[in-house]
Amino acid sequence: MIRKIKLITISLLLLSSCNQDSSTLSKEDEFVSDLLGKMTLTEKIGQLNQHTSHWEMTGPAPKNNESQYRLEQIKNGDVGSMLNVTGAEATRKTQQLAVENSRLGIPLLFAYDVIHGYQTMFPIPLAEASSWDPEIVKLSAQVAAKEASAAGLHWTFAPMMDVGRDARWGRVMEGCGEDPYLASVLSVARVEGFQGDNLSNTNTIAACAKHFAGYAFSEAGRDYNTVDIGSYTLHNIVLPPFKAVAEAGVATFMNSFNIINGRPATANPYLQRELLKGKWNYEGFVVSDWGSIEEIEIHGAAHDLKEASSLSINAGSDMDMESNGYIQYLKELVEEGKVDEKLIDDATKRILKIKYQLGLFDDPYQYANQEREQKEIYTKENREIARKVAHHSMVLLKNEGQLLPLSKSLKSIAIIGPLADSKDIPLGSWRAKAIKNSAVSLLEGLTNALPQTKINYAKGCNLTSGDRSFQAELSFNENDQSDFPEAIKVAKQSEVVIMAIGEDCFQTGEGRSQTDITLKGEQMELFKAIYQVNKNIVVVLMNGRPLAIPELSNMAPAILETWFAGSEAGNAIADILLGDYNPSGKLTISFPKSVGQCPIYYNHMNTGRPTSTNNVFWSHYTDSPNTPLYPFGYGLSYTTFSYGKATINSNELKKNESIEVKLSLSNTGSYEGEEIVQLYIQDPKAKYARPVKELKAFQKIKLKPGENTEVSFLLKSEDLGYYSPEGEFLIESGEYHIYIGENSQNVQQINISLLE
Repeated sequence: MIRKIKLITISLLLLSSCNQDSSTLSKEDEFVSDLLGKMTLTEKIGQLNQHTSHWEMTGPAPKNNESQYRLEQIKNGDVGSMLNVTGAEATRKTQQLAVENSRLGIPLLFAYDVIHGYQTMFPIPLAEASSWDPEIVKLSAQVAAKEASAAGLHWTFAPMMDVGRDARWGRVMEGCGEDPYLASVLSVARVEGFQGDNLSNTNTIAACAKHFAGYAFSEAGRDYNTVDIGSYTLHNIVLPPFKAVAEAGVATFMNSFNIINGRPATANPYLQRELLKGKWNYEGFVVSDWGSIEEIEIHGAAHDLKEASSLSINAGSDMDMESNGYIQYLKELVEEGKVDEKLIDDATKRILKIKYQLGLFDDPYQYANQEREQKEIYTKENREIARKVAHHSMVLLKNEGQLLPLSKSLKSIAIIGPLADSKDIPLGSWRAKAIKNSAVSLLEGLTNALPQTKINYAKGCNLTSGDRSFQAELSFNENDQSDFPEAIKVAKQSEVVIMAIGEDCFQTGEGRSQTDITLKGEQMELFKAIYQVNKNIVVVLMNGRPLAIPELSNMAPAILETWFAGSEAGNAIADILLGDYNPSGKLTISFPKSVGQCPIYYNHMNTGRPTSTNNVFWSHYTDSPNTPLYPFGYGLSYTTFSYGKATINSNELKKNESIEVKLSLSNTGSYEGEEIVQLYIQDPKAKYARPVKELKAFQKIKLKPGENTEVSFLLKSEDLGYYSPEGEFLIESGEYHIYIGENSQNVQQINISLLE
């Protein structure tokens, strides 16, 4: 409290000494400008420096030189933000180091990777995107923000909105899939969930749009690899979600590791200065990814860390995460005339504004409340919400003969598979402060739901062996079928088999790219062995990426894609298998038939030779069809929906006007269910070649059996526009195709004309 009074006194002195007309400034601008005016160059640079914790903040700092040096930096005001300091006690003690020792007492920002929950784990982001439900995505982020802020955190490095087309890339699990429009809608919802209406509310945290830009286009799907895409793809596929969240007020951006157009993104002035802070007029700040400033030298685009730091600050990177370049070299670079101090001022202002918006200048310790931490983290209410979100995230891929939902009067069920009894894998990768082995397993979920049914369990095989931590390289159990006999035995004894197979959660995430995206280990052989004795198999897939499973898809009568569903995974899966919730999710990323199709995505260009001309010279594979195993937008329900004929109120659309597209939707089945009606467009004759389809709108409609409704879409002329390679937004007159249907392949078509 003494330090708070000191800070307020300094602020009043700053206000009284301000030479600028305060009537033209907001309170925030006035406060930040005045504080900046009292800061030395060294103190400004300190705000641009982010460090990770090198010791347990609730105890004394170790006596090694590195930790002692960083302790002194915090006390001197040479650190603006810390990451990986968590917990109300730790953040309070660390904040005290800065506020009670530095000259101006400027508080620290505490950041952490809160990707799909803090301690209560929600489904991975790719799974949540499969809900096609902004309110569900927003709800998940709200709970994550509540828990994270209760643990003393101010800032999360999420959402990731990289449009991902390649299932080999491990970080597809963090994003929304392959479509820029859907990624835009859901990323805005996630930002709104994290940040709420007012960042000063202590149950909200600042969000971070990442990775700016092009990271998901890493060649061969290999993490951190080179990105080489045209500006046309950049403006039309990569950038739209970032522009959407910038307009929605996301607090921060994070740049990416990759080279784009010959320059590392961290040192790319076009992306950060010209586009983000210029054309888009973005007012938040940009943080580097971990060590990405020092990696500029490794890329071969700078001679040393000093030059890399100069390139980064000049390009618009405001905060240095863990490269130590800014704190070492920026003052020297300013004195040498290689960096304009005005750029330091601009970066510092941007960071101070976020601290102001979070209320840290009013009370640096308002997030460090241990009583709140004990009450609001991992509560029953939060886990119930996680269960609800998991319901919406799962996708029914196959249901031959209506095997699902299962009858609750079944006398016996076999639960088989290496993932069936796991309480850890469902938590997923990027699990923040999740408690290891805290998830409800599938075995537990079904046992809880079916107390009168005989549950016969057998693992069948092991997926991984040895250390399977986040840091470890996984090794897979191959050629070990010693547990097959027990699994075959319980399958023979049971009416239905539930088989839980897929991936270890640490097969996906950062640094987890794979060339083989089939089922690893002996899982497919186990399935075949069980299939020989009991064909009533429901496959429960747990995975963080699309899998190439054509043989499994052909043989299994029922497949439920559950992804990594979080803390309540087992209960949520049981709810769906037993019909207590009718699955409504749809894929946001295509499932390939084989890895050789990757990257595969629905919104591809037509090519000059799209179809066969009775010879070999057309765009195809000689050993596989071009089409995916399961397409974008695909997902089944326990009920059936009938689409009426789509109509339009006018076949002609004038610029700056809109038309209405309508159709009837009926629930013709026996269960209440939700259907996601999807609207796509195609511009078949444009100045620049356009994709065969582009998602432009969708609605999630809930209907009871026998109920029908009219679904209406308002299509504006700007919905038909796109960006030129130079970033100019074009709306061209001519014929357009409108497609409406249940997924990107099964659609009906209407043609319209856009007039001059």
